[in-house]
Amino acid sequence: MEEIKVKYFVDDIDELCYVDGKSDWIDLHAAEEVTLRAGEFRLIPLGVAIALPEGYEAHIVPRSSTFKNYGILQSNSMGVVDCSYCGDNDQWRMPVYATRDVTIEKNARICQFRIMKNQPPLRFTRVEYLDGPDRGGFGSTGK
Repeated sequence: MEEIKVKYFVDDIDELCYVDGKSDWIDLHAAEEVTLRAGEFRLIPLGVAIALPEGYEAHIVPRSSTFKNYGILQSNSMGVVDCSYCGDNDQWRMPVYATRDVTIEKNARICQFRIMKNQPPLRFTRVEYLDGPDRGGFGSTGK
């Protein structure tokens, strides 16, 4: 099991935990109460700085209930934190846009992350034709 060093910026939020058998995504919490007005942008502090292992990155996305409960959208769709963002003051934050007036309580679970191995080096080769089946060019529906 990998050991990950975590610095907490506040004492009264739930600590990170991996729930074996449930999901390999780990919840992140608002580190302070945040009140937003509809149309407002804010970086919500998540109360942690994490030293990721070399060659890994974290992917941060909203929880499935975040929009329903709070009416906020993660403004960059998905956040990526690389392993160089590992300093003592590199607190993770969630950039959000509010679609309605809302107060997010301190310690509310608003997003989640997982740690992923960096993509290996790739070489792209230009070809005239691809050998796979033609599915219509748009997702699984084809149209």
